Amino acid sequence: MEWIRPRLKFGNKPEEVKLRKRKSQLYSNKNKSPLDNGLLRVQIVVFSVVFRLVNCFLVRTSFVPDEYWQSLEVSHRMVFNYGYLTWEWKAGIRGYSYPLLFAVIYKILHFINYDSVQLLIWVPRIFQALLAAFADVKFFFLIRTLDSSDIATWTFFCHLCSWFSWYCCTRTLTNSMETTLTCLALFYFPLPGSKTHNSKKYLILVALAVVVRPTALIVWLPLLIYHFWKEDAKLRLITREVVPIGAATVVISTLIDCIFYGKWTMVQFNFLKFNIFHGVADFYGSHPWHWYFTQGFAVVIGPHLPLFLHGCTLACKRYKVLLVAVVWTLLVYSFLPHKEFRFIYPVLPFCMIFCGTSLARLKAWQRAAAFMLVISNLAGALYTGLVHQRGTLDVMTHLQTLCDVHGFSSPPDVLFLMPCHSTPFYSYVHCPMQMRFLECPPDLGEDGYVHEADRFYNDPLHWLRTSFPYKSSQPTHLVMFDVLEKEISVFLQTHHFVRTAEIFHTHFPEGRVGRSIFIYERN
Repeated sequence: MEWIRPRLKFGNKPEEVKLRKRKSQLYSNKNKSPLDNGLLRVQIVVFSVVFRLVNCFLVRTSFVPDEYWQSLEVSHRMVFNYGYLTWEWKAGIRGYSYPLLFAVIYKILHFINYDSVQLLIWVPRIFQALLAAFADVKFFFLIRTLDSSDIATWTFFCHLCSWFSWYCCTRTLTNSMETTLTCLALFYFPLPGSKTHNSKKYLILVALAVVVRPTALIVWLPLLIYHFWKEDAKLRLITREVVPIGAATVVISTLIDCIFYGKWTMVQFNFLKFNIFHGVADFYGSHPWHWYFTQGFAVVIGPHLPLFLHGCTLACKRYKVLLVAVVWTLLVYSFLPHKEFRFIYPVLPFCMIFCGTSLARLKAWQRAAAFMLVISNLAGALYTGLVHQRGTLDVMTHLQTLCDVHGFSSPPDVLFLMPCHSTPFYSYVHCPMQMRFLECPPDLGEDGYVHEADRFYNDPLHWLRTSFPYKSSQPTHLVMFDVLEKEISVFLQTHHFVRTAEIFHTHFPEGRVGRSIFIYERN
């Protein structure tokens, strides 16, 4: 009985009872929100910022003219009072809200006397890169709160691997800003199981996206309908959030436009009038209705496509609203004749959720799939970012030297004999030297209308002889693609133009766009 007595301990102080640890999530630290993990937040923020800054400096090619002509060129004119405004700004179909961001940056640089041409080129892009990094962070923590850490990690991995995001997100394109704002808004959108839902914040971000690019409403329409359908307090949502935010956004953006246009201007109405009723967008080319499904989407999503299709079979029910938004966007844009890859860029983050889900489930082939994803996307990202179509930016670096007029007997006069808007303009030289290019405003109903660029390419020699009948009226420098040189060689020899530079542009010349760019100077 002696061995029983110590266990009973009659009359003694009772021993402290230790509770058995349970495996229930109710007693687990895993139930804590990932947003409360300060170390993880710091790691993701630092990594995203460094990644996007590297991304920014490794993209040195041109994509589309709007990257400059609908943002930086307008901002340069707003601050420095010289530059060129395309026909869209004269017709009032573009809003000043987006260029105003870069105009503020230009104004600050000018105020502190740091408005060098290199800073004017790179600071707006760095700003865009930092915004993209902020959106990346929000995107990671959104998925981390919705799903497991494994799926969140692989989704983030897929998002950063995307060659098209690398190619676009640091550019000063309205599509890039639209995608960044869409990614931020998604963080606050009431997705099933969301712990970060905030109606006011996401509606404000959606409103800003629509101000930057009115077609952002196409992407968000099914999501807005879903929110309204699921919301219990529908009247409260409409009266206290949707209407006030929408009205304030329209009033503020219209006020900004009226100030800079100098007259009453309703950009959203003008945008619809010209693009829908007048069909101006068709002027810039058209594609068959199935183009996004047979070519466009496959190029934008790139090597992620098999993962996306597999992920749709796994997470279709959980993220049905996002899949509907993707398909809806592709369908709506398919009905518009003018199609471009960048138009569907805003739905790419939605697709990455399905890709991450797929990659997380590929236990046997996970490492091999991830390796192939990195290699295939890296090749495309580096080639398009550093090689393809870089000549139109490099040529502006050469022309920057002409700003020092002390080395020339007469003031420089540069003529770009290229498809219109092939290069940036004053925002990439930052000096008011004389520059001209072949203009190409669309036909707004004029009988027999042919724009200047087409008139030139129909008969280049005749156009040059009639446009510059006297030596005193001729430009001092000509910039052209190599495919044009043979056609105007007689003019070049007769008027003593000498080639001074040859700049590589692309390995895939097409039509009026050549492999190289030539700079000719008149002796």
